[in-house]
Amino acid sequence: MRKTYKTLFFGLMLAAGFLPPAKAQLNHHAPGVPYYHETAVKINDLIDTRLDVRFDYQRSYLYGKEWVTLKPHFYPTDSVRLDAKGMDIKTIGILENGKVIPLRYRYEDSLSLAIQLNRTYTEKERYTLFIDYTAKPNELHDKPGFKLDGKGLYFVNPLGKEAGKPTQIWTQGEAESSSCWFPTIDKPDQKTTEQVSMTVPAKYTTLSNGLLISQKKNADGTRTDTWKQSLPHCPYLFMMAIGDFKIYKDKWRNKEVSYYLEPAYAPYAKQIFGQTPEMIEFYSKALGVDFPWEKYSQVVVRDYPLGAMENSSATLHGEYVQKSPWDLIDDPNGSGGTTIAHELFHQWFGDLVTCESWSNETLNESFAVFGEKYWNEKKYGKDDGDAKRYDELQAYLNNGTAYKQALTPFVYTDEEGINGANIYDKGGLVLIMLRNYLGDEAFFKGLGLYLKNRSFKNGEVHDLRLAMEEISGKDLNWFFNQWYYGAGHPVLDITYQWNESDHQQKVFISQKQDGQIFHVPIAVDLYAGGKITRKQVWLTQKNDTLTFNSPVKPDLVNVDADKVLLTKKTDHKSLTEFNYQYHHAPLYLDRLEALNAATNQETSKEGLDIVLAALKDKYHGVQLKAIKGLKMDSVEVAKAALPILAGIAQNDKNYPVRAAAIGILGNTKSKTYVAIYKASLSSPSYTVKGAALIALNSVAPEDAFQSAKSMEADDKGKLGQAIVQVYASNGSDKEWLYVINAFGKASVQVKFDLARGPFPAMIGKLENPQYVLQGIHTIKDLAVSFKKYGIAPKLIAALQQIEEARKKVNDTASASAAEDAIKEINQAKA
Repeated sequence: MRKTYKTLFFGLMLAAGFLPPAKAQLNHHAPGVPYYHETAVKINDLIDTRLDVRFDYQRSYLYGKEWVTLKPHFYPTDSVRLDAKGMDIKTIGILENGKVIPLRYRYEDSLSLAIQLNRTYTEKERYTLFIDYTAKPNELHDKPGFKLDGKGLYFVNPLGKEAGKPTQIWTQGEAESSSCWFPTIDKPDQKTTEQVSMTVPAKYTTLSNGLLISQKKNADGTRTDTWKQSLPHCPYLFMMAIGDFKIYKDKWRNKEVSYYLEPAYAPYAKQIFGQTPEMIEFYSKALGVDFPWEKYSQVVVRDYPLGAMENSSATLHGEYVQKSPWDLIDDPNGSGGTTIAHELFHQWFGDLVTCESWSNETLNESFAVFGEKYWNEKKYGKDDGDAKRYDELQAYLNNGTAYKQALTPFVYTDEEGINGANIYDKGGLVLIMLRNYLGDEAFFKGLGLYLKNRSFKNGEVHDLRLAMEEISGKDLNWFFNQWYYGAGHPVLDITYQWNESDHQQKVFISQKQDGQIFHVPIAVDLYAGGKITRKQVWLTQKNDTLTFNSPVKPDLVNVDADKVLLTKKTDHKSLTEFNYQYHHAPLYLDRLEALNAATNQETSKEGLDIVLAALKDKYHGVQLKAIKGLKMDSVEVAKAALPILAGIAQNDKNYPVRAAAIGILGNTKSKTYVAIYKASLSSPSYTVKGAALIALNSVAPEDAFQSAKSMEADDKGKLGQAIVQVYASNGSDKEWLYVINAFGKASVQVKFDLARGPFPAMIGKLENPQYVLQGIHTIKDLAVSFKKYGIAPKLIAALQQIEEARKKVNDTASASAAEDAIKEINQAKA
């Protein structure tokens, strides 16, 4: 799951044999004061959880009956405590000879059930509780002293009043929110088997963990579906999804793989999720541990805010992965596929083996990040994997606080929580370094041993270290101490000195960061005399001097030649050396570093050479960066780049690259490229079509307007946005309804771009005053709603433009309305 994580932990106090007093298990900590976050103490262990639930769509309630089987963990006990947040509890009893014997209990703060058992139980004895309850997720609220991290159960459009949005129910358990919809010990160090019976309107489809073992039609028009997972997993991984889903059934070996989508997207299920069986096979072979669950399903739901969730055997995705072919053609291995790989890798790391405590969450999330990049590398090439790893590095480095916290933190404040940039971005890169140090064979065998040792159990970071040491025979305390239990990263400053008299190349590397000095192995490649010589060295000091003998002055000294070190570095190479690096060093980051160095130096011979080569790079990510960074105000750069861009616009195999090139050509406002624009309007890519229409509008607005009219019925994606821009620039009242409707459906960013672009000009020349007022109010509402993000000044400027335009046509009423809108924006709270 992708999110910055705020922890929810309650300390546990153990007193064997008696029920702790009220409040004993709720630790309240002073705001802003760091404290130690211990692993939840185990008094009782979950064994099996059986639920029978039905739903009240009018009130957004769940009516539940639960049979939960437990046992004392070690010490005898006559009590148990269950998390149960915001529920109405009707009955709590214990099963004895087929009967429910009522038990005494206290419900503390509507959060925790302290239950007195009928006798003392030992670790070899099991007992089963029966609980009749009502969950009311929409009525949950914050309690003094701690914060709920979610409401667990979500009703989407339950009354069907929101047009265009389906009625759905889904759950989200991580971190400790499953106890919002069924009582449990809601901690990551608990595991239980599961059976869930859901009674739902018969028209709906259900999904849960494990296998669908029965369906029963009821006389009242409902149906009861029963799902059973016989393999133990954590309570936070329990899931339900109910809605109008169409199921596409696929297969991996002898196991069902299925995809649940809204009917409109069901025809594209194979295109969206079809790589899943290949991914399962790929990961199973790499890890030496087969996919462990009874089936694998993926469901797409509405209003899910966190990306996706790796529930055991049943991943839940947000709607952004629900794409049609015209989306996928522009992004075949983009965000959706990355998320699919991420959540699938969690089925091993997080689900099969779960972090013992949230302080060890790197064992869940860092591995999922590693897994998605490993898939990209093997499926789409090393450049693609490296490019996405670089994005993770930048996300970590750009986080203002991540460097202050260890990857495995135990002491922190509730306000800090666990920094997401660490457990996602940094953690995935730490695993890349470990893989590079050990080599692929040892690294993946180590992962396999870790999984086999801890299957259906919990793990902590030391378990990973011990598995890697057992396989490799290497001591790895140094690695884990600095990268997992220490904070920060090396900040390197690298300079070079060649001594012609003794033929020695010196490299001076300084660690500029505060805190620990890192001990890291790196590869240094010397390119000299047409040969490449690799040197393996260690950085161990605040200031290291590396000395290499060379018969001639190297053309390039490539420090961290494998480009795996998690570092922020300043590399004092000359542009000539970076030019050599671009053309001779093999990796994506070698070329990207050179291109970054050439930025703002494009007019030099070496800088222009790098940029022009990057326009034709083998990897589309480098091409896009080169195109977007072009200094087209330079006559020399434009003269050299335009012929290349024209070729890219017509022939490049990557559609976003084509679209970017067309955008630059369009900015020239030259009619030389009109034929390219018109031909591109027939592209299968809506991104290319959109870019071509906007470019055509810059030089032949009448042609663009007529083209927009002819394509209006097929206005998907970027093409639809382009049509709005053309109409806003050249249209009249006849096009207003199309424009305002498209504006309403657009993302916030697109709305902002339109509102500060052609939208005000169109409103300024409309004849219908009601349309004018509609436009003014639309811009005003946008500015007020998102004022805290700093967009108000530019939208006020747009309203001032409208005000002046309406004054020129003597429309004083509309001009006054624009003035009033500006006042309202200024008075609104940010």
